[in-house]
Amino acid sequence: MNFIERVTGSDITKAMKNLSVRIQNLSPAYQDAWDEMQSCLYTYGDFTGRNLLPVFENLAELLEIASAENQSVEEILGSDIKSFCSSLFSGEEMKTYRDKWRRQLNQNVERRLGRLK
Repeated sequence: MNFIERVTGSDITKAMKNLSVRIQNLSPAYQDAWDEMQSCLYTYGDFTGRNLLPVFENLAELLEIASAENQSVEEILGSDIKSFCSSLFSGEEMKTYRDKWRRQLNQNVERRLGRLK
């Protein structure tokens, strides 16, 4: 990937289009699960979403393998896709962007209040 692709994000766009093409070859149940997983996982992305590409690639591969083995979405992901997605990022180091911004805001407020004393 060159500098221009990285700055414009066209590499991310290409990768997501490739993943979408792969998912379009699956059954509608898998496509619906993919859409729901995408909406759940974007909250864990950084500013560009580049950190989510490996996760999306692995999830697409998981769905493809499950489809090839004729397994249902519930067998692979469980009945609650949102909880499946949150369990992917359940570690302490994997916070949502809101958590990061909240921590930064609290640090700034503490620093300002410390100067007022």
